[in-house]
Amino acid sequence: MPVGGQRWLTHEELASGRRNDIRAEGDYDGVGVEPAVAIGQRALLVPAGDRLVLWDCVPMLDDDAAAEIERRGGLAGIAISHPHYYTGMVEWAQRLGCPVYLHADDREWIMRPDPAIELWEGETKDLGHGLTLIRCGGHFAGGTVLHDAARGNLLSGDIVQVIPDRGWVSFMYSYPNLIPLPEATVRRIVSALEPYEFDAVYGAWWGTLVRPDAKAIVSRSADRYVAALRGEFP
Repeated sequence: MPVGGQRWLTHEELASGRRNDIRAEGDYDGVGVEPAVAIGQRALLVPAGDRLVLWDCVPMLDDDAAAEIERRGGLAGIAISHPHYYTGMVEWAQRLGCPVYLHADDREWIMRPDPAIELWEGETKDLGHGLTLIRCGGHFAGGTVLHDAARGNLLSGDIVQVIPDRGWVSFMYSYPNLIPLPEATVRRIVSALEPYEFDAVYGAWWGTLVRPDAKAIVSRSADRYVAALRGEFP
């Protein structure tokens, strides 16, 4: 958050001088906004049969990006990890004619209701084609990750945070205020991921990729995090 606080833009102001950037990101193509806006996250286009699932979202969708996604088969759906990335989800859903999957535990954070939004409940949601949404919680009750079984990847947003040292990941309740998560919440995240095999973790920004041995890295990172909370960190 800038020292001066938030500044709101209309869709027209946001799009002025900006464009979508689609480029390779590991096993996927990513979609960002250039020049970057707000926290500068990028989304991922995940193959789902003849179509794609958009993982997380960015604030705008220009004509060229929409046409390219439609050329690739269009979107089967949009799945979002947590409210910080709700951003332009309604515009994306309306333009590309697809549902938006959000966990029901985060329904209070939906500022712009729309018929395209589908709330799901429980701990997992099967999207087909080896794609599974997993509720991990974290800094939001409905915090969700996407497991891609076909590629052995975990798409985590910042529920599991990729950090500069790619031998570790981390967790946080409030990133701007550096407030940590409690031990029980961190353990719950690891427990929710235990049934799933993955060799890579994709974070929410360009180049945030942990590979290989990502599942072991998540586990040992949780142990280190908990040790630090207990005052046992050397």
